[in-house]
Amino acid sequence: MGSVIQGNPWVWVIVLDPGKNEQFLGQYDQEADISFIPTFLDKEEALQALEHLVREQGHQYEVQAIQYEELARSSAEHGFMLFILNAKGEIIEKIRA
Repeated sequence: MGSVIQGNPWVWVIVLDPGKNEQFLGQYDQEADISFIPTFLDKEEALQALEHLVREQGHQYEVQAIQYEELARSSAEHGFMLFILNAKGEIIEKIRA
């Protein structure tokens, strides 16, 4: 667990196509060859950062809350790291779940 995440708090993620085949919006860092899920401590930061993330046209995006432990379990199962980001899309912390 990361140093900015304590206990099992609610965190915010961006969900791709909510309600139908929804999944977390993942990103890929080509330089580091890492797939990650952008994760936010605050809903407003997630909404502001959405414009800095790579998205595909033709999809809907929605910011949703999820408990950290559930997100960490799901990301580990699918080979993703968690990157805690701020509103500018800057990395606060990288977490290998």
